[in-house]
Amino acid sequence: MSAPIPQQVSITTSARLHMGFYDLESSGLFGSVGLAIDMPETSLELSCGQAAGSDLGASKVLAQIMEGLHVDMPVHVSVLQAIPSHAGLGSGTQMAMAIGAGLSALLNLKLNTHDVARIAGRGKRSGIGVAAFEQGGFLVDARNEVGNVIPQVIERLEFPEGWRIVLVQDSAQTGVHGPAEKQAFQALKPASGNLREMVLTKMVPALKRQDLAVFERCVASLQTYNGDYFAPIQGGRYASKDVGQVLEWVESQGIACVGQSSWGPTGFAIVESEASAQRLLQAARQTFQNKGNISFNICRGRNCGAVVQIR
Repeated sequence: MSAPIPQQVSITTSARLHMGFYDLESSGLFGSVGLAIDMPETSLELSCGQAAGSDLGASKVLAQIMEGLHVDMPVHVSVLQAIPSHAGLGSGTQMAMAIGAGLSALLNLKLNTHDVARIAGRGKRSGIGVAAFEQGGFLVDARNEVGNVIPQVIERLEFPEGWRIVLVQDSAQTGVHGPAEKQAFQALKPASGNLREMVLTKMVPALKRQDLAVFERCVASLQTYNGDYFAPIQGGRYASKDVGQVLEWVESQGIACVGQSSWGPTGFAIVESEASAQRLLQAARQTFQNKGNISFNICRGRNCGAVVQIR
């Protein structure tokens, strides 16, 4: 006898920081570094049957995944909370993965994470978002030699419990996305040199021993490598001039572990403790109180994957 179909499935996942690609020498291959963080979150519910008031974007993603699975039955998706779109926090991947995993649980399809990603069309350029959904933590993926499969995670570490991330968000701007993103990668020539050795022999060991001083130097190198490469597309090292101004100020306060996530505009600063994060947060809010488009939040690394609950 087959298992009964649940009445409802809820899924909660959270954002990720894409700290950069470490190998831009070969077009389309890359290799990237990222971190799952515990906020902002995407939370949604799936249930069988029709219902009014579906989120249009989520319903479109649901329809695409159902078409890919050749499933033809009424399913309703309700979005309770969503990661801001096109902010550099992986909102599209997390939404698609949540819907796909939720649909699998709802209909007993027994799909694994890579099945969901393939059907949803996610993870072709970077595997960080898919891996963040599956297992969380600090992540390094391999160069995508094939181009039609999800890059393999080659390092996955627990992010230090004591460390904190201060997010710098700009509500007035969105990062490069969609067709513009594809055109950008097609237009840019391969970079000269790569940071693979630095990431694997310095950055990863530094995180293992919780050495923020070395880790932040690696983040700075990675950010410079990516910022200079993508500057012609985003108009500078940072997509948002306001976020860039904030991060320059943060560096002037003696905090070197700063950067932009993906195409931005969201920036981040990593500090050694909650107390340090609170001090930075208060000082930043006071210093930039005249910039209504800029907001600051403290988050932690998320060392677990998405939560799927069957009701």
